[in-house]
Amino acid sequence: MRIVSGKYGGRVLKSPSDQSIRPTSDKIRGAIFNALLSRINLDDARVIDLFSGSGALGLEALSRGAAHCHFVDKSNGSLRLAKDNAQALDVLDDAASFSNMDAAQLPRAKDTPATLAFLDPPYDRGLVGPALLSLHQGGWLTQEAWCVAESEADFNPDPMMEYLRPHFFIEDERSYGATKIMYLSYRKEI
Repeated sequence: MRIVSGKYGGRVLKSPSDQSIRPTSDKIRGAIFNALLSRINLDDARVIDLFSGSGALGLEALSRGAAHCHFVDKSNGSLRLAKDNAQALDVLDDAASFSNMDAAQLPRAKDTPATLAFLDPPYDRGLVGPALLSLHQGGWLTQEAWCVAESEADFNPDPMMEYLRPHFFIEDERSYGATKIMYLSYRKEI
């Protein structure tokens, strides 16, 4: 697993030693960031990486110019892996923060809200909707933030969107084998 592009492009990331997390592949990560380039300026972006696992998505954002990434995972082992990867890339302390929290039950945000959120929860557990709602209710997102949510390919977002509208809107969906990527725009105020 490597950083695809940017400042840390080509640098190797540590992978999990077991199957407890499922890192987003380099190919899919590259596709995500290519799609984001037409929607958001990553320069100086503030990012939150929920279910961060190895930290690959957030670290890719930092590599491509984001100013800060807040890595969130409820697994101590996953959070340690994300920290190890950030340290291996020499990511500065002011560019990364780490929280051991449940992404579906976030507390009120104390930091500057994020302009971009990544959600890569375990598949087939119905966590995308609760995590998005938690981001909204906790004030973790700016007014026109973007969210990128990863799920199993057959995930039906319609029931989730019933309770997420009018704050979240799916702007695009793309499938890559067993994976679906959803790009959502966010409106804090209606």
